[in-house]
Amino acid sequence: TQSTWGGFRATFSMSDDEADTSRANKPPRPPKTLAEKQNQKRVIVVLDKANLEIAKVGKKYVLLNCDDHHTIISKNKKDPAEYRPDITHQMLMQLLDSPLNKSGHMQVYIHTVKGVLIDINPQIRIPRTFQRFCGLMVQLLFKLSIHSANGSEKLMKVIKNPVTDHLPVGCRKIGTSFQGRLVNLDEYVKTQPQDQPICYVFGAIAHGNIETDFIEESISFSQYPLSGAVAVGRLTNAYERLWNIL
Repeated sequence: TQSTWGGFRATFSMSDDEADTSRANKPPRPPKTLAEKQNQKRVIVVLDKANLEIAKVGKKYVLLNCDDHHTIISKNKKDPAEYRPDITHQMLMQLLDSPLNKSGHMQVYIHTVKGVLIDINPQIRIPRTFQRFCGLMVQLLFKLSIHSANGSEKLMKVIKNPVTDHLPVGCRKIGTSFQGRLVNLDEYVKTQPQDQPICYVFGAIAHGNIETDFIEESISFSQYPLSGAVAVGRLTNAYERLWNIL
């Protein structure tokens, strides 16, 4: 993995148990076959422009964030306000803790500002604390994958771009933005395909808009600006009501 502070290699001893990658008692089984990926109804969420950048600070490698690394970010003529991995952490917890995900109706991808594409297994339990989340992401960006405690399954992995290669053929791709067309989300989801996957793209950023060339339309969930975690929570709640997931 390369960062703006130079290339590097390292080996980490952090265990998957330390990274809090335990699984639920009845975890959802992600679609495996081509037919399941193409036809199983589910919501695919892409968290775009996630700022997950690692650098060596002192004697260790860290996930850069605006609170702890303001000085080093500023010295490299970057805007510290853009370094907000906590937004990705909050959005992931909201998505993966949802009944929609726990019932097996969700898939999440992360696309970083550096162009790294990450596939998130629905079975992973994201660390509750930001510090442990940072450690997990550093481990992922070095090793390119995170395995379950028994090593039998990859819970996070870096995959090849573009994300559209991993989306089902013909699935709807919808962007989300405060500047998008304002919709009543409960009514909107009723108008979308119910028997096949659908993709929503969210910006994992503090402010601004995402720009992707594959979305078919851009919508807004509220007349007020929403945090990323609140926005994805609204989406999961809408589909839980639509599909009667309690």
